[in-house]
Amino acid sequence: MKKFFFVVISGIILSACSNNAKQEALIKQQAIAAIKDSLKLDSFKKAEVVAKEKEKEEKRLAQVKEEQRILLLSEKNEAAARSASNNEAPAPAKKKGWSQAAKGAVIGAGAGALGGVIVDKKDGRGAAIGGVIGAGAGYLIGRDQDRKSGRVQPKN
Repeated sequence: MKKFFFVVISGIILSACSNNAKQEALIKQQAIAAIKDSLKLDSFKKAEVVAKEKEKEEKRLAQVKEEQRILLLSEKNEAAARSASNNEAPAPAKKKGWSQAAKGAVIGAGAGALGGVIVDKKDGRGAAIGGVIGAGAGYLIGRDQDRKSGRVQPKN
């Protein structure tokens, strides 16, 4: 009988001292799953906030574009009304920038100076003479191009 009680008591002691590792592992897994779920919820909330901000920005841009379109249409209408009231032909716009004559003079002066240096071994004299002749020739060629393009009125 002593042996029987010894076996029963040792069985009870062994079952009472069981390892709770499985329960602890299950609790850890549940905690990890809860944390992941909360992170997902946070990321969804952040995504919703970002989406709302983008939507607000798109609406604001659409309003700005609409206002610009309305302003452009009103300016066109005003311009059309002004031109309709003024039966005069609009003055041609002045052309800006260098004329062909000026460009030709500069290019001709540079080319003539280089040619003068090559032809005459005395650098200063050859460059001066070549530059003056090249500038004159370039100016005449450029002036002719200006007359053809309408920048300068031809002589009658």
